[in-house]
Amino acid sequence: MKKVLSLLMAASLALGLAACGNNAADADQDANAGAGNQEGKTWVIASDTVFKPFEYTDESGNFVGIDVDIVNAIAEDQGFQCEIKSLGWDAAVAACQAGQADGLIAGASITDERKESGWIFSDGYYQATQTMTVAKDSDIKGFADLKGKDVAVKTGTQGAAYAESLKEEHGFNIVYFEDSPTMYQAVLGGQAVACFEDTPIMASSIKDGDLALQILEDTANEGAPYGFAIFNADNQELLDMFNAGLANIKENGKYDEIIAKYLG
Repeated sequence: MKKVLSLLMAASLALGLAACGNNAADADQDANAGAGNQEGKTWVIASDTVFKPFEYTDESGNFVGIDVDIVNAIAEDQGFQCEIKSLGWDAAVAACQAGQADGLIAGASITDERKESGWIFSDGYYQATQTMTVAKDSDIKGFADLKGKDVAVKTGTQGAAYAESLKEEHGFNIVYFEDSPTMYQAVLGGQAVACFEDTPIMASSIKDGDLALQILEDTANEGAPYGFAIFNADNQELLDMFNAGLANIKENGKYDEIIAKYLG
């Protein structure tokens, strides 16, 4: 399966491109430019396809979002070139593991489990919780109402991990989906009674899509910060530049501008 994924990644990397960074002249003018950056190198950064407001395609066909803007701002601050590839969650992780991408930014929660499996994380750039969502007219009021019912999650996410941690205690079944929109439709169409998703993503999706869904109060976990990740220690330079740039854009106010732009 990994061999098949690797072949698919090679083809997929040609799609979903969002260039970032500045040119050599800009870098010379940037006092914060990363002195250790490999001259002429373009870093390939993999991302999800739809994880609004962190990454998504706007009405003009541009790949945008909090993660995209943060990487662009950090690339400008540190003076490096990069290409953001919109691949989908599983494909993005596989591309990084196969060496076809240098890093990943896709609303990835920093967890011990991921660290133990080879993820090397940056400093956290956004604190997010996971929560449960149901249809607006649902009779489900809490975890206790899920017994014997199907619950939707997105494969490989912290929302899925949260649901899995509650499954045995509350006796529900889990149905896995490859992307968030399909998961939401499962709840709207009655194939599942609820779904588990990152709270800011769910709130944005409900608002922007005018979805007949509601986030249930008192169902959020403690959450964890999102982090940029590399999967090869040889890319430590990229991680160091991300951390340095993140600190700078937080200090100069650019980070707050990005968050306000998408979350208010």
